[in-house]
Amino acid sequence: MNRFLALVLAGGVVLPFQLPAADWLPPLPAWSGASESLIKAKNAPWVTPAELTGLTDSPDYNATLVYLRKLVDSSELLELEQFGVSAQGRPLYLVKASKALHKIAQNPARPLLLVQAGIHSGEIDGKDAGLMLLRDIAQGEKTHLLANADLLFIPVLSADGHERRSLYNRMNQRGPLQQGWRATAQNLNLNRDYAKADAPEMQALLGVINRFQPDLYIDVHVTDGEDYQYDITYGFNEPFAAVSPNGASWLAKLYRPAVNAALEQAGHIPGPLVFGVDSKDFSKGISGWTASPRYSNGYGDVRHLPTVLVENHSLKPYRQRVLGTYVLLEQSLKLLNEQGKALILARQADLQARPRSMALSYAASEQPDYIDFKGISYQLKPSAISGDNYVAWTGQPKLYEKLPVYWDKVAQNEIVIPKAYWLPPEQHTVIQRLKLHGIEVTVLDKAQKVILQQLSVTAHTFAAKPFESRFMLQDASFSRSNISRTLGAGWVKVDTDQQLGRLVVALLEPTAPDSFFSWGFFPGMFERTEYFEPYAIEPLIERMLAQQPELQQQFEQALAKDEALRNNPRERYNWFYRQMPFYDNQYLKYPVLIQP
Repeated sequence: MNRFLALVLAGGVVLPFQLPAADWLPPLPAWSGASESLIKAKNAPWVTPAELTGLTDSPDYNATLVYLRKLVDSSELLELEQFGVSAQGRPLYLVKASKALHKIAQNPARPLLLVQAGIHSGEIDGKDAGLMLLRDIAQGEKTHLLANADLLFIPVLSADGHERRSLYNRMNQRGPLQQGWRATAQNLNLNRDYAKADAPEMQALLGVINRFQPDLYIDVHVTDGEDYQYDITYGFNEPFAAVSPNGASWLAKLYRPAVNAALEQAGHIPGPLVFGVDSKDFSKGISGWTASPRYSNGYGDVRHLPTVLVENHSLKPYRQRVLGTYVLLEQSLKLLNEQGKALILARQADLQARPRSMALSYAASEQPDYIDFKGISYQLKPSAISGDNYVAWTGQPKLYEKLPVYWDKVAQNEIVIPKAYWLPPEQHTVIQRLKLHGIEVTVLDKAQKVILQQLSVTAHTFAAKPFESRFMLQDASFSRSNISRTLGAGWVKVDTDQQLGRLVVALLEPTAPDSFFSWGFFPGMFERTEYFEPYAIEPLIERMLAQQPELQQQFEQALAKDEALRNNPRERYNWFYRQMPFYDNQYLKYPVLIQP
C-alpha cells in the first residue's frame, strides 16, 4: 500500500505526491526469528485483529474492545473493568487475568504484574502483543503463566490519542500502517504527567496503582532517534542511582538476564535504554538515563514500584517489534512465577526503609563505563536544504567496541529528609493531588504550635513558553528561616514517615525537578496585590529615616551596587517599601512549611 504525503510549496499551495510506504527510512536488515511461530493463521480461532493484517496494522479502539470483550466472555480467567474516562469521554479499560479473579491483589504473597500499552498511542506495540498473550493464556496452552502470578493489562491508556489515527503521524517509525497520536486530546504527554497528574487518564491510572498495588510495572513505548541492531530496548533506574535500591537490584540481577536470554532465544536482540551523546558522532558514546518522577520509570522508582520502560526500536518493522514485546511480557510473567516472592520482599524492604537523606536528581558522570554496542554504520551527508550535514544510516551492522556510557549517577541536590511538610487548607489542588498519589495526610482539628522552616524565593525564572500546559519554574533559589508558628485547625500535615515518604519529598521539596513548585502549582506566591502611592510613601520614608538613620547609609550602598535601582524611581520607593510593615509578608514565600 502507498502512502500519500503533502508537499507545501511557497505561497501555501499543497500538492500531493506519492511515496512507497516508509521507503524514506534507512535500509532495513533482514530478520526472522523463532518468535514468528507465535503468530496464528488468519483462519485460526481467536486470531487477533493485528494478526489478520500479518502484524502490519493495528485495530482502532472499537475493534480492540470488541475482540477483548469476546475473549473475556469466553474465559473464567479474564475480566474486563472500566477504570476511568478520557478527556473526550472514552471509557478506559483494564483486563484482569487470574485463576482467582475475586482475590486479585488481595494475596500479598502472590506477585502482580501491571502492563500498560498506548500511553503514547502511536507506539502501540504493547496492545497487540498483549492481546496475543491474553489469547494464548485464555484459549491456548499458556494458562500456566497464571499459576503463581496475576496480570493487569491496560491495552490503551491514551484512548483519545489512539483515535487520532493517521497514515502520517510518525514519519520516523515503521508501522503499524495507521498510528495514533503521541499526546492526549488535551495535548498532554502522559509520560510527563506522573508527578503532576493533570490529565484525567493519569489520575485514573494512579487509582489503579493505589488500588491494586502491583509488584512490577511495564510501560511499553517505541523509540525515536539513532539506528542500531537492537530491536527491543528497555531500562529502569539502576541500583547506583535508585530511590528504591532493592527493587532496582532485583531488576538488574534477575529480571534483565532472564528477559535478555528469552529474547535472544526467540531471535531478537535486546539492548539497554540509551541515547547518543552526539547525534553526528556516535563514537563519542551514549548516555545512560536516570529518570525523574515525571516519567513512568522515575515515578515507579520514587514510589517503590519496580518499573520497566520498554522502548522498541522504531526503525524495526511492526511485526518484529510486536513479537519481541510478546516475548518480553511472557518472560516477565514466567519470572514472577519463579522469582516473584523475592521481588515482593525487595519491594517491601524499599517501602519500609526510612533513609535520612535523599538525592533529588542525578547528573552524568564524567568517567564513563564501557560496553560493546551493536550499532549500525552511517555516513555524514551534506544537505542542500539545511546547509548542514545529516546522518544517513546504511543498514549495515557495526560493532562499537568499548563504547563509553555516561550514566546519570552523580547525586545532585541531596537533602536531609524532613519530618513533615505542612500545607494551609486553601491549597486544595495540591492536597488533592497528594491524595491521588496515595499519600497519607493528617488534618489538624485544633491549633498546634510547631517549629518550622519558611522558604523564601530569592531568585526565579518562569519558562518562556508552556511545557505540558504549565509554565515551569527554572533556576529558583531560596533562603530558609526558622520560625515558631501556631497552625490553625484545617492545616494539613504530610508526614515523611510513611511508605510513600520519598514520593512526598519529590513532590513537596521545591528544588526537586518534578515538585509541585517546579511545575508551577503555586503562582499566587509570585503576585503582589497591595501597593503604595507616592503621596503616601514619601512621608512614611521621611519618618523611617528620622527614626532609623542607618537606613540612609544602607540605601546609598544599595544605589551604588544596583544600576537598575539608581535609574528606576519606583524601585527606589520599593526598596523602602520592603522595610515597612505594610509590605506583603507572604510575597515570594513558599506556602508549604517544612518541619525539619
